[in-house]
Amino acid sequence: MLDSSDDPQIELIELAAQCQHDPLQFVMMAFDWGKGELAKFDGPDAWQVDILTEIGNKLKAGEIAAQDAIQIAVASGHGIGKSALVSWVILWAISTMEDTKGVVTANTENQLKTKTWAELAKWYRLCITRHWFEHTATALFSKDPDHEKTWRIDMVPWSERNTEAFAGLHNQGSRILLVFDEASAINDLIWEVSEGALTDSDTEIIWCCFGNPTLNTGRFRECFGKFRHRWITRQIDSRTVKMTNKAQLQKWVDDYGEDSDFVRVRVRGVFPSASSNALIGPEDVAAAVARQYKPGDFAYAATILGVDVARQGDDSSIIIKRQGKAAYMPRQMRIPDTMMVAHQVGIEWDASKADAVFVDATGGYGVGVVDALRQVGRDPIEVYFSGKAVDPRYFNKRSEMWFEMAKWVKAGGALPDDQELIEELCAATYTFQGDKFRLCDKDDIKEQIGRSPDKADALALTFAHPVAPKSPLEMAGGTHKRAGREYDPFDQLR
Repeated sequence: MLDSSDDPQIELIELAAQCQHDPLQFVMMAFDWGKGELAKFDGPDAWQVDILTEIGNKLKAGEIAAQDAIQIAVASGHGIGKSALVSWVILWAISTMEDTKGVVTANTENQLKTKTWAELAKWYRLCITRHWFEHTATALFSKDPDHEKTWRIDMVPWSERNTEAFAGLHNQGSRILLVFDEASAINDLIWEVSEGALTDSDTEIIWCCFGNPTLNTGRFRECFGKFRHRWITRQIDSRTVKMTNKAQLQKWVDDYGEDSDFVRVRVRGVFPSASSNALIGPEDVAAAVARQYKPGDFAYAATILGVDVARQGDDSSIIIKRQGKAAYMPRQMRIPDTMMVAHQVGIEWDASKADAVFVDATGGYGVGVVDALRQVGRDPIEVYFSGKAVDPRYFNKRSEMWFEMAKWVKAGGALPDDQELIEELCAATYTFQGDKFRLCDKDDIKEQIGRSPDKADALALTFAHPVAPKSPLEMAGGTHKRAGREYDPFDQLR
């Protein structure tokens, strides 16, 4: 009999076999901790040790013999190293049992390719068993040609129209690994179809779901609620993890508050409150409508116009004025000609002595209005709702403007008593896309209230960029041209 010490490969195979039901032991022996790229790390963090140990304990306890899949759901704050843990679980699963099959998916194809699978590539390169497997852009599989089709884990972007990869995940008598990354945003249908893979008897089935708890509805949320009895659940506060940026986390807490939904989701690993997807509550809107300020209270503040240009026949072009904490009754126009809209904007510009006029140029509809105003020597600022936000916390410019408007409403802003504007403001919801706030689409609001939120979008445009307050000379009636403004007209085009 050949002594394993005479052949490193036999020794490695024996070590892998010893780790079949011990993922923590595998992770500790598979990577060169404390050296090279891992010089600053002596092993997994405490929360990662906990998850790896939990999987091992369930396997050793014979959970599979009872035909119960090991189902683990981890909701966490930002930056805790969940992609690293996903990679370790994948490499452990495929390295320690012959003909393991698995599927890995994520909330978006971009997340799956650029983060989840890219992180796997890093740990595959560092793994002691890497020479047993081939890692490609879409799969990790055995280099043995006889096992290439049966010993593999595939990266599969999910689609409601193509669920076969999840419905067909069977591997009788061996091991199945199913991984959902950023699981909160994976469609419920994929969860339901994936449950079909849990029917194989005498099979080791491990289903791991990780993500920020961005949504208060859906199957990921239910892992911690009505289906909690089926799942091993953990909620990880980013502040308890060694590798996180504690200064940045504290800044978020200071900016938003410990109990804010941003901190709950991005720091504490706690699902948002039940009403969190409403951007502006009806109580806040009602309070803003009830507020009254005296003429001249904001004489020092810049006068700003927001212009939302109609896109479709049943939409309206809207002009709305805001000065300081006071917003005024919107002007609604059903004019199909951009030159005529521009003329009306010019009239409002002169009447209000506006210091800045922001025009929605999304889709090109407002570009004609902008061009017409420039032809007569005016200087409107075009804004693209889908453009890049200045603040990296927001998904796009429209989200940023609406969130700034919401802050203004809650901080003492006064709204006109316009029922349509009130309804539009109350209908807006938001979610998280990756680590960014994303406002619901126009069409979502239109489906809810039966029209496009043109008035609310026009008011949001007045928050496109900060505008410098009036100088003392201007307040005294001086006629000199205003000096610097704090916005960059070309920011949206970069």
